[in-house]
Amino acid sequence: MKTLMDSSSSRRHFHWTQKVGSEEEDDQYPLPTLKPTSVAAELEEMKKKNRVVSPEPQPPHPAAQVQRRKMPAVAVARLRSVLTVFAKNRSTLSPGLGSRVVGTLFGSRRGHVHFAFQRDPSSEPAFLVELATPISGLVKEMASGLVRIALECDKEKEGGKKAVRLLEEPLWRTFCNGKKSGFATRKDCGAKEMKILKAVEPVSMGAGVLPGNYEAETESGGAESPESETGSDNEIMYMRAKFERIVGSRDSEAFYMMNPDSNGTPELSIYLLRV
Repeated sequence: MKTLMDSSSSRRHFHWTQKVGSEEEDDQYPLPTLKPTSVAAELEEMKKKNRVVSPEPQPPHPAAQVQRRKMPAVAVARLRSVLTVFAKNRSTLSPGLGSRVVGTLFGSRRGHVHFAFQRDPSSEPAFLVELATPISGLVKEMASGLVRIALECDKEKEGGKKAVRLLEEPLWRTFCNGKKSGFATRKDCGAKEMKILKAVEPVSMGAGVLPGNYEAETESGGAESPESETGSDNEIMYMRAKFERIVGSRDSEAFYMMNPDSNGTPELSIYLLRV
């Protein structure tokens, strides 16, 4: 019994001494204490240790700077050139015609036929030609039935100057109902032609005669001048109507007179062809 108690006590003593010894050993070799640090602080410390010094950005090469400066300048120059060309084309097309135009035939009794197309009654004519056909002969043709007038011009040959618009061609071959009728010449609208168009501006559709002294009457307020008795040869015959314009291509256009009394059949048709 004693031996058992002695052994148990010795065991207890052994464990106690072992525990004390371990504590002493711990005191001799103390464990490092951990300081409370935050996650952000640890990340900052890791960044400091792993920091890589990046090279300073080099200034761009002078050639690259010049190229960068040239690129916007070139784009602006191109845009300006395009706008300039567009403005020029728009100015040339400003007196152009739409799908419905005003057509006026006029001329003195012994003179040639003048034909004018206007966008509206108050605008300048976009197309004015003088035909070799006398107006008296055209009136007879129209009285007998339908009239077809064809104006033909030649295309520019390869290597020649740039072709103009169809309505700007200066010289035309004239055919009336299939018969050759000389040549037609494009004209600029002068003061005399503009006065005639202004005189018939209130007329929307119809035919008539302007007196030979209509210019003197308009200038003097209706008073007759000594030169008024010049006969009927100086009278201006005219016919005015609305036309439907059809553009086939850049080399062909057609104008059909719109007459409500003709049951849809135009009494006068004019064709412009570049062949």
